[in-house]
Amino acid sequence: MKEKRYLIAVDLQNDFIDGSLGTPEAQQIVQKAAEKIIARRDAGDTVIATMDTHESDYMTTREGRFLPVPHCIRGTKGWELNPDIQKALGDSVIVEKPTFGSVDLVKMIEGSIEPDEKLTFELIGLCTDICVVSNALLLKAAFPEADLIVDSACCAGVTKEKHLAALETMRSCQIEVH
Repeated sequence: MKEKRYLIAVDLQNDFIDGSLGTPEAQQIVQKAAEKIIARRDAGDTVIATMDTHESDYMTTREGRFLPVPHCIRGTKGWELNPDIQKALGDSVIVEKPTFGSVDLVKMIEGSIEPDEKLTFELIGLCTDICVVSNALLLKAAFPEADLIVDSACCAGVTKEKHLAALETMRSCQIEVH
């Protein structure tokens, strides 16, 4: 059986690292995440990055009403990928997403796989308790027989407690947490 491995780098953007929603924990994972991206690209794995992408009307959206902190507004410095991450990604595919999880990511992967392939997805990125968990659960639902892994050392949550809670939620959904 042919194996296809993916690394999904979730929202490693300036606003989540050292911008409007940045945290010291997010800043601490950047180097490890960049190194993992490079290693996985060098190994021939498919690397895909997601980018949280909002428009200037963000504050009028449902998300903006519940999280009233403008972030990742298209075209701003905060929306851009961290420079170290961007360099590591090279020509990897980037999927913009308007909310936590990306249905477009799932559809893109569905269109690129063979029926007999064994799939492995590994996720890294920000924020563990919002976008990482959302994308992990979408992938789990779409590809129930795939191996799903989250590298907790390359993820950070809104808080340490929420990071740990999201990791436990993913474990409960049969996602491996390393």
